[in-house]
Amino acid sequence: MQLLVRDMTEEYAKQILTWKYEAPYDFYNNEESAESLTELLENPYYAVLNQDHELLGFLCIGSAAQVPFGSTVGAYNEDLQDIGIGMDPAITGQGFGTPFFTFILSYIQETYQLDSIRLTVAKFNQRAIHLYTKLGFVKKVEFSRNTTEFLTMVKHF
Repeated sequence: MQLLVRDMTEEYAKQILTWKYEAPYDFYNNEESAESLTELLENPYYAVLNQDHELLGFLCIGSAAQVPFGSTVGAYNEDLQDIGIGMDPAITGQGFGTPFFTFILSYIQETYQLDSIRLTVAKFNQRAIHLYTKLGFVKKVEFSRNTTEFLTMVKHF
């Protein structure tokens, strides 16, 4: 399957905001609000489409990919580019994570010529952590915000 990265549009953003994940991944559900729409449109978010131009997921880079509280506890002290991803819940848990994220990593490397990249994941999301580890990410910093524990992971290219 061929994947494409496109600029985020209002149509894609509105579609993403309607995605609803099953528990425990409902942690990643977005609120359908003007503020959430603005977040997706005014920050470096990109749509990931299949060859039929159907929205499969998104990626974001920079501080938009960070958990804001993490900065207050030193989780982002190392000067690295951050990446965040999301996949349509209709296709999660079906073995598509590896080709999806491999494509995104290739895109990021080609576009930004980075030596290293960092991501942040909720610690309960063992499915994602397994994928990230398989693709060469290593655990770095753990921190908590309220009742949620987070983990940063870094990959060196």
